[in-house]
Amino acid sequence: MEEKQDLIERLNLSGKRLSKSHKRIAEYIVTHYDKAVFMTAATLGEMVGVSESTVVRFAMALGYEGYPQLHHSLQELVRHRLTAVQRFEMTSDIKEEEVLQTVLKADMLNIRHTVDQMDQKAFDAAVNKLLEADTIYVLGLRSAGPLAQFFGYYLHFIFDDVRVVGAGVGDVFEAIARIRPTDALIGISFPRYSTRTLEAMRFAHQSGAQVIGITDGPMSPLHQEADICISARTDMASFVDSLVAPLSVINALLVALALKKREDLSHHFEKLEEIWDAHSVYIKKEQQ
Repeated sequence: MEEKQDLIERLNLSGKRLSKSHKRIAEYIVTHYDKAVFMTAATLGEMVGVSESTVVRFAMALGYEGYPQLHHSLQELVRHRLTAVQRFEMTSDIKEEEVLQTVLKADMLNIRHTVDQMDQKAFDAAVNKLLEADTIYVLGLRSAGPLAQFFGYYLHFIFDDVRVVGAGVGDVFEAIARIRPTDALIGISFPRYSTRTLEAMRFAHQSGAQVIGITDGPMSPLHQEADICISARTDMASFVDSLVAPLSVINALLVALALKKREDLSHHFEKLEEIWDAHSVYIKKEQQ
């Protein structure tokens, strides 16, 4: 969390080195950080009543190379601080006729940023740890619950012992009480982070299990509790969490694991197809 504290210190209004114009910019950011995070240098300058070049010089006065670096730090800070009310208020800035395009483009951008910032070594290490595990626990609470359910559903095709830990399974600690050093736990959480998920990951780590985190970036508290962390961007256009990029990362993990167990999985699916046909699990072509 050093970067968050660093930005707060840089925006400390008690410093005498800032000019009047720069102090006005700083005051606006501190008071309206949830709005400023979505503004360009020109838009921010217009809101404050200064020029775009003044906003750029302000960023440099704070020690950044330029406004893009300040903007990035602000995004990382705000990602952790927005309440549900503030997220919902952001929706009012979107015109109704532009909702579809705005949300889809935001999701596309999240996937693009995830691809650009993906740590391939961390991804490969996560795959190997899951392949070595005797039992795999998949933990996802609140909005991360559907991700955990999806991940667990397909992991069941690949591994014999997979346990999904979610809100509907009773106490989380009861569900993972028997976790062993030969097991692995996957913790999934995004802003606003689930306290219970972090506590469960800490418990699993103390029990000697391999802990893998799927979260939104290096500033996430999941990094403190995980042996390996995989990042996926979740910047939202409203109060709704954008889980498109995390789902794509989970898909990639599933495909990578399936390829590692290609032969066993092929035989398993052949057997499953016979069972599905015998019990009419899926609609057959002649019925369509």
